[in-house]
Amino acid sequence: MSIFSKPIRIYFSADKKLHESLRNILGFYVGNIALYTLAFRHSSIAQPTINGRRDSNERLEFLGDSVIGTVVADYLFKKFPFKDEGFLTKMRSKMVSRSKHIQIAINLGLNNFIKVDADRFKINLPNSISGDAYEALIGAIYLDKGYEAVQQFILTRIINIHIDMEEVESKEIDFKSRFIEWGQKEKKEFQFEMIVDGSSASDKLFTIQLVVENEILGSAQHFSKKRAEQMVSEQACIALKI
Repeated sequence: MSIFSKPIRIYFSADKKLHESLRNILGFYVGNIALYTLAFRHSSIAQPTINGRRDSNERLEFLGDSVIGTVVADYLFKKFPFKDEGFLTKMRSKMVSRSKHIQIAINLGLNNFIKVDADRFKINLPNSISGDAYEALIGAIYLDKGYEAVQQFILTRIINIHIDMEEVESKEIDFKSRFIEWGQKEKKEFQFEMIVDGSSASDKLFTIQLVVENEILGSAQHFSKKRAEQMVSEQACIALKI
């Protein structure tokens, strides 16, 4: 049976509405609906399982993030056969950025499926939770349908529709914001330390070093303080694989 065909069991499924909604988003009927239910379950309502794990979407999120990175890397490698590793790395960073995943999740309407603790999130659902759900959804598709199916979904329904490659190629990535977001999420203490103040230095160069948990992750020099901070943030993002 084709993945696009509607299985008879769906007519009698208690999750028939979810099946149909996912069909509209994904372009095919899912197999293991439990995977997709889990993909939209936030940790705030997770319950411990028999083996001690909590049944939230965090493991699927981890898997999905890796799958997205692999598919995008393969896509870029083939699309830009004459570009070097540095260009490909920056393009991938922009295409799989946190902000990009959040934007895609909202465009797909995934926020309508997410289950959270209503008391904890009474007013607004943080956009980051939608981004997490998108990554978890990709993980669910991978486990349910396999690599070729999830690759086809990302290429045809995500990259072709929701990502403007010309815009991505021309847009400078904000590495400082990305690093700060990571530091806050991971509860890390960090500081951008000015070693040389370009406004008073003879060569007018600013030297900035980034310190995380008392460890120097990198340093950079530039005539612009903001540019030096971006440069050292990029070093940190690459080192930490953010």
